[in-house]
Formats: sequence, C-alpha cells, structure tokens
Amino acid sequence: MHYRAVFISDLHLGTPGCQADALLDFLKSHSSDQLYLVGDIVDGWQLRRKWHWPQAHNDVVQKILRRVRKGCNVVYIPGNHDEFARDFVDHHFGGVQVLEEATHTMLDGRRLWLIHGDYFDPVVKYAKWLAYVGDSLYELTLRINRHFNRIRARMGLPYWSLSAFLKGKVKKALNFVADFEKAVAHEANKRGYQGVVCGHIHRAEIRMIDGIIYCNDGDWVESRSALVEHVDGRLELIFWDQVVDFVPAIEQPVGQTTTRPAPVPVAMPVTSQVAQPTL
Repeated sequence: MHYRAVFISDLHLGTPGCQADALLDFLKSHSSDQLYLVGDIVDGWQLRRKWHWPQAHNDVVQKILRRVRKGCNVVYIPGNHDEFARDFVDHHFGGVQVLEEATHTMLDGRRLWLIHGDYFDPVVKYAKWLAYVGDSLYELTLRINRHFNRIRARMGLPYWSLSAFLKGKVKKALNFVADFEKAVAHEANKRGYQGVVCGHIHRAEIRMIDGIIYCNDGDWVESRSALVEHVDGRLELIFWDQVVDFVPAIEQPVGQTTTRPAPVPVAMPVTSQVAQPTL
C-alpha cells in the first residue's frame, strides 16, 4: 500500500516492549510520500536505566533512513521520552528533519497540527518525578503482560492488553484521557487548524471534538497502530494485526468512544474493502 502520509509515534526503541519486528513489517509494506514520527521514537528514559538495543531496533532506524533516500519526506517531532532530541530542533540528520511541531496539509486543503502531546500532560509538565515512577510501573505491567500473552498464544487466544484493561477500570485514567483529548483539540482550534495528530497516551483514535478532527496514532508497544492518509484524502487508523474500520469521526457523537471488533489474526495486513466516507 502507498499513502500520501503515514503518522507513527511511541515506538519506544530501546525498550523490551517495542514491537520492532511488527513495525519493520509495516514499514516494508506501507510506503508513503510523507512519514511523520510523532514523538517517543527512542526511549531515553529507559536507556538511561538499562541499555537495551537489539538488532531489530537498528533495522528500524536503517529502514527509516532508507525511506529518506528513496524520496520520502521524513519529519521527526520529539516527545518526552526522547526530549534530548529537542536540542536539535530545526536540524537535519540523514535527511530527517527535526521539528518541535509540524503542519500537514491534507488533500482537500485542511491543515493538521502535529505534536507529540506531552505538553498537555500535567504529570509530565508539573510532576516529572511522578511520570518517571509511572513509566517504571508501566514497564513492569508490560513485562507481566508479555509472559501472560505467551500463555494465551499457546492456547490459541488473541493478544490482550493488561495495561489497557487497568486503564479502563480506573475512572481517573479515563477522565485524564478525555481531558487530554479536549485540551489538544481546543489548542488546535485556537491556532486555526482543522485537526490535530498526536501520540503520548497510547490510545489510538479518530473522532471529532468541537469541530476539530482529533487523531491519535497509538503506539508500537501494544496497539501496533498507525494513522494514514490515503491517496484520495481519507484518514484511517491501521492496526497491524487486525482489520479495523472506524466509524468516520464526522458521523460520531462527541464523547462517544469508537469500538473495535475482536482481534482477527492474519498472516499479513489486509486492506478493507468497505468504502468509507472521506474525513
């Protein structure tokens, strides 16, 4: 598949939780004119605690640089886990442009504001020590989840996210997500954009918030998701291990969470044949 643009974030290269092999498969089979890396590409927080950098993580970096050599415009917007890269904003590395934020113009002329989103997270902004604690607990949850899903795989059961389950059971976590999404959309509207693309909270979604297209491209730790703009201008979320057709945001009431079907294991990603109205 070839797209006008692909948006990915929260790869967390340098951690055991990074799904590098799946990401490599995705990059090999999904080319684009534009590739936006929307923060937390390399996990500097984890690397400072313990070095973890297998060959697959090198391969991801090489694959991205190869995209540049083939004519793809690659933009890198650092997040909080790779905040060290913010010292190099407005520089190019191997053809990859590093920016604090970016603008993507869709085929129909609508402008999307591209940011990682950590500036709208009060914990990261005002209590960074608590963010470090939360990151360690999240890594522990992922470690437990990997062992749990190995057992599920042997039983022929699909992947199940413990962290997503826990977040869904905690009302404060759900309120945080809702507040985060509204704050990001509100700021995009103030700046004169028609939409926003972010990451940070590891929750992939496309929906309308007060007339603004809110897009979160998810992560490559658990959901293995990417946001794409098709050559005809449609926005879609792609989950690597399943086919998901999202109800177009313009038809979805504000505040309603999009549901997705149970995971359908496939050998390779397949493209939906269901026509979707353009966002």
